Amino acid sequence: MTRGGVEAELKYTASDERPLLELQRAPTLGPAQLGAPRMTLELDRYLDTLDLRLSAAHWACRLRERDGRTVVSLKGPPQHRADDPLHRREELEGPGGPGLDPMSWPESPARERLLTFAAGGELVERFRLDQERTERSVSVGEMPVGVLSLDRVRVLHLDAEAGSMWVVELELDPAAVAVGFDHRPLAVALEGVPGLSPDPLSKLERVLALLPAP
Repeated sequence: MTRGGVEAELKYTASDERPLLELQRAPTLGPAQLGAPRMTLELDRYLDTLDLRLSAAHWACRLRERDGRTVVSLKGPPQHRADDPLHRREELEGPGGPGLDPMSWPESPARERLLTFAAGGELVERFRLDQERTERSVSVGEMPVGVLSLDRVRVLHLDAEAGSMWVVELELDPAAVAVGFDHRPLAVALEGVPGLSPDPLSKLERVLALLPAP
């Protein structure tokens, strides 16, 4: 459950779920084959200190509950280039827990980095994302190149629904990135799906635009 490295993904947004339904049924994506759809439910809690110390450092902390386990993810500042649709950022993951005190979670590099950023400050929940996610494997020939995620998202803030989002993400496999896999044909295929638009923002940034300033 513990990992670290650079997350690399293509990100898109839609105004309704029609593009997601099209991608859920499609057998291929450009030059790639798509695996059978797998649906799962996720609850994401985004955390920070009261004085937003992680935000000030341009990092995000997500606590995800899925399939009976909890994972903490720390995501660093984006490394996005104007001539490339791929979003890149440092990511650390480790086991989390039901509470918001990292000292009660198992040790991991993600937990240690979070404690460093918090610097003794208490963590609080900023908002939740209640997600219905459909995943499909993406492969070219015999090579796995990533996972396509089709997300129907409800934004929850202060126990009330604050909005909804339809999001498509294609996270590249680190091994494919390491051998220089060309992701641009996949980006062209996704941009050709009616109703789907490249998204320059992360989910955190998009949600914060919906919520009142702290």
